Amino acid sequence: MGFSCGIVGLPNVGKSTLFNAMTKAGAESSNYPFCTIEPNVGIVDVPDARLTKISGLSKSKKTTPTTVEFVDIAGLVEGASKGEGLGNQFLSNIRNVDAIVQVVRLFEDENIIHIGEVDPLRDLDIINTELMLKDLDTLESTIDKRLRLANSGDKAAKAEAELLSRIREEVSKGVLIKNIDLDDNAKKTIRGYQFLTAKPLLVCANVSEGMLSSYGDNPNYKKLKAYCDEIGADIVVLCAKIEEELSELSVEEAHEYLRELGEEKSGLEKLIMEGYSLLGLITFFTTGEKESRAWTVRRGTKAPQAAGAIHSDMERGFIRAETVSYGDFIAAGSWNTAKEAGKLRLEGKEYIVKDGDIMLFRFSV
Repeated sequence: MGFSCGIVGLPNVGKSTLFNAMTKAGAESSNYPFCTIEPNVGIVDVPDARLTKISGLSKSKKTTPTTVEFVDIAGLVEGASKGEGLGNQFLSNIRNVDAIVQVVRLFEDENIIHIGEVDPLRDLDIINTELMLKDLDTLESTIDKRLRLANSGDKAAKAEAELLSRIREEVSKGVLIKNIDLDDNAKKTIRGYQFLTAKPLLVCANVSEGMLSSYGDNPNYKKLKAYCDEIGADIVVLCAKIEEELSELSVEEAHEYLRELGEEKSGLEKLIMEGYSLLGLITFFTTGEKESRAWTVRRGTKAPQAAGAIHSDMERGFIRAETVSYGDFIAAGSWNTAKEAGKLRLEGKEYIVKDGDIMLFRFSV
């Protein structure tokens, strides 16, 4: 399993440029609103140096990374929740993603149309207000339905109506659903509604090339950082234009360019790492002469369910998982050497998979 991120933001903040850089998909990118009408979808390999090293030591014929899906969604405008612009279409597309990446503009360029002066807080406020208004519409209609069932004696419907009413009250105050204090049962109850402001949120600040090394001193960034701390959103700072240039280079050339810029990782790598952290995801590996492959599961996943990420038959017939940590595998230089050194562990059904585990599943058919 990978994960999907919806890239959203006001028109002309650099969403499609960023999407093109990440996926090399060639989505149209022009200087006018609603250039992106239908959502563009791109599947991107997750860069992981560990997989390259594992594959090299195993002399694998094939190396398969795990992936992330990026969805470039049409630019949002004020009034989208009431159908302005491409509002309803835009908002329905967001429902299907695991996390939302809100791109805001920190770069100055008088040649690229925007809704006014560069003001990332205003942009975020417009986006989040529209998302909350849409959630309020969903809450209103759902509460009405539950109350009708409650009036006929349905106790579960009554409890759900009370929960949704409490959520509606908080959203009406400007609170994102993800920030409302809800217990696990309440979160499970509302999960099926796919409320937009319940989704994990990342803010992507698109800066100019000249700002990349000094954005921390920028007044707009400081205000943005304070606001994101307030709403519990992490920030990834990147330059979409540089990401576009990196996407056209070879791996070696891209690394050299990043070194010249004083950067260790590309914006794409930072975005994926933050996305993994936000969604509580980890990576485990399988390896052999035929193939080395990375797999994504949620943190806390037990061994049988990790096997199920590969194939459902492996989960049903799970017997045990032969496991070596990444560090022990690299130190040993091969699976067999790690086994001979006593570094291989036999883990059962209750074992919780750790990030970097290299696993061989034994199962019955």
